[in-house]
Amino acid sequence: MAVNTADQRIQPRVASTPAVGLWLLLTSVIGGAASLLLLNERIKLWQDADYTTACDINPWVSCGLVMDSWQASTFGFPNIFLGVIGFPLAILVAVTILARVQLPAWYWIGLQAGVTFAFAFCIWLWSQAVYSIGALCPYCMVVWAAVIPMFVIVTTRNISTGVIPVGEGLRKFTGEWWWVAIVLIYLAVLGSIIVQFPNAFIS
Repeated sequence: MAVNTADQRIQPRVASTPAVGLWLLLTSVIGGAASLLLLNERIKLWQDADYTTACDINPWVSCGLVMDSWQASTFGFPNIFLGVIGFPLAILVAVTILARVQLPAWYWIGLQAGVTFAFAFCIWLWSQAVYSIGALCPYCMVVWAAVIPMFVIVTTRNISTGVIPVGEGLRKFTGEWWWVAIVLIYLAVLGSIIVQFPNAFIS
């Protein structure tokens, strides 16, 4: 009797529904907290143009400099609002997942679209901060650090379960090496910061 190969799929533990829910909840809480801290600093800057933000550490590590750049309002409003709205929505999704609600494929596709946008936007903001603005925002970097595993874990889950259709080889590779992707992205970001700002954290 022939056996359906789809039934033989063994999902990596990280792609299980509880694991995805926990990862999404943890990263969303961290990203949301950093977004709220950024919003607080932004409001104080609106109230007092001479205010020095709590994360203005030196000429290379300064939330104020980053907030004053056009990149901080990419879509015509402060990027902070994306995090203040987006992360609570992600927390809601995480709670729904942890409640073991049976979610349709379109729901996971929507979540994938959201985390992919967040990841791509963070990559762009990283490149702008490091290579164009010339200053780092600590709270922004916390958001980057949260979005990276959020994207990788959700993508791994969707590849593993067939929401994102790929070949069997890529599915197995993703399931086994997802953590390497997270480490490599972190190292790439850290390496670029060290190269571009060798004196950033010495003051």
